Amino acid sequence: MANKFLASFANSPAASGMVTLMEQADVASRRALRVLTYHRVADSALTPTLYPRVTVHPRVFEQHMRFLSQHYRVVSMDEVLRMKRGEQQASRLSKPAVLITFDDAYCDFAENALPILQRYHLPVTLFVPTAFPGNPQRSFWWDQLYAALECAQDLGLVLSPIGTLPVNTPEQRATAFTLLRDYVKFMPHTAAMAWVEQFCADLEAPDLAGSVLSWDELRTLAKAGVTLAPHTRNHPMMDQISPDESRSEAAGSWQDLRAEIGDTLPVFAYPSGGYNPEVMSVLKDEGFEIAFTTRRGLNELPQADPLQLKRINVGPKTSLPLLRAQMLGWMKYLVR
Repeated sequence: MANKFLASFANSPAASGMVTLMEQADVASRRALRVLTYHRVADSALTPTLYPRVTVHPRVFEQHMRFLSQHYRVVSMDEVLRMKRGEQQASRLSKPAVLITFDDAYCDFAENALPILQRYHLPVTLFVPTAFPGNPQRSFWWDQLYAALECAQDLGLVLSPIGTLPVNTPEQRATAFTLLRDYVKFMPHTAAMAWVEQFCADLEAPDLAGSVLSWDELRTLAKAGVTLAPHTRNHPMMDQISPDESRSEAAGSWQDLRAEIGDTLPVFAYPSGGYNPEVMSVLKDEGFEIAFTTRRGLNELPQADPLQLKRINVGPKTSLPLLRAQMLGWMKYLVR
């Protein structure tokens, strides 16, 4: 509901002025922490086999970063931890606070996002699924699925467990992808990955190797000041695996980062937003202090539940006016 409402005026000539008025009136939420979630910064036309709905064009990303540098206090993850512990208060910051995060450690982070972040001297946290950097042949299942459907367009139809799906047109392939993505996300992880692998093999999907940063590249990023944090090892939905598996995924990814990079903060991002009370208990037992969901909204620290912090996902349709509007406090009422 919120996205449809905002998209209707996001690129209109009056959008920027309207949002400015709303920002001036949004006094109550100025002390809240906004957390932005990016995945990829790239020109989707140059990577046609990678899922484009998580990609922001570099030109738009620079617009976002320029605005944030001028109107927000972009905080580091270390500062967020201090806010959570009560050692630092957001209300004492000269501007509203925003944290910039990236999920999944795609290669284009280093190529396209980091130079822009450095240009504006902005801190950033990159959540890494640690089974991927050491295995360059691995790629994410949603990219594999998207590439397989793109390759299947000449077939007209594809067979799947949820029925026969037409894939002739871009619209049909988008619908097929959404249906199959949702089917996969709520399967047990091991079975889901086996199904994706077989489905892609049957459709002779292209090789997507090399889409994730290597450990050497991640070490270079850490030296450049990028905060690296755990995002599991294999990127499962944490509420679709057993408690023992969730412990292995969360604690294991933290161990991997400490072994490869060095000291790593006790923070975590739930892959695809999958979590439940059992998963939260595992994270607490393992010493994690903060965990990020995919639930949209702002966070009042230190009062907010630190293992259920909200984020604002940024995608290809997130123009600057739309991003500004989504960081307003009244957005929570539209989301409801």
